[in-house]
Amino acid sequence: MAEADIRAKRPLSPHLQIYKPIPTMVMSILHRVTGAAMYFGILLVAWWLVAAASGPAYYEFCHAILSSWPGMIVLFGFTWALMHHMLGGIRHLIWDTGHLFDKETSTKLAWATLIGSVGLTVLIWILAAAV
Repeated sequence: MAEADIRAKRPLSPHLQIYKPIPTMVMSILHRVTGAAMYFGILLVAWWLVAAASGPAYYEFCHAILSSWPGMIVLFGFTWALMHHMLGGIRHLIWDTGHLFDKETSTKLAWATLIGSVGLTVLIWILAAAV
């Protein structure tokens, strides 16, 4: 009897380089990344509140950093992370009710999460600039 190769020619532990990225997978990863990014952003909010309570001199220092171009980019990214994580949470809440699981609808919902988060972020910054 001949020896048969019973081992499959496949990776033992699949990873992101094996799977083809699909919108729902990418949005799931971004949901986790934005959740982690919000920890950093909340530290900025806490720093700003401490600066506001510490007096005008320290508040001006904090304001100068946060209103610089790098500071504004970080704040814009934090706003996007908040919006994306919020919409991703709503998407997961809908899934928790057992709805919108079919492939086509969940893909549309993933794209809506991305487009909605960018749109809300831009809208918030336009309104903030107008005020």
